[in-house]
Amino acid sequence: MEEQRAKKLQICNEICKGTLMETLGIEYIELGDNFLVAKMPVTPMVHQPDGVLHGGATVALAESVGSAASYIFLDPEKFFVRGVEISANHVKSVREGTVFAKAILLHKGRTTQVWDIKVTDEEENLVSICKLTTIALPRE
Repeated sequence: MEEQRAKKLQICNEICKGTLMETLGIEYIELGDNFLVAKMPVTPMVHQPDGVLHGGATVALAESVGSAASYIFLDPEKFFVRGVEISANHVKSVREGTVFAKAILLHKGRTTQVWDIKVTDEEENLVSICKLTTIALPRE
């Protein structure tokens, strides 16, 4: 089981090469039965002009981890995943270090999935709360 999870994490990280996820430094690091965790370094590359983590970068992290989780928990040979809606509440500023996003499956329907995504800092302080809805579209 652990070997399968490690392989899935490796695939997620490999398919992100040359994408926004690589640009932002997002890395998938932990996979469980109903969750996926990713991390992102907080550097000037993801700051807003006043030197704190940009909310848009946080939302990109959240959507990336939720979409990747949908990809993992669905059959990627039968479906492709798209984000339909995302909402975010930012509750704490971060200037440096690493933030972590944990996507937990709330609803797994045949077509739509709903993810609760909490973004925390290195001390596990809540940074943002996000909710993502994804849709599984059949490959033809």
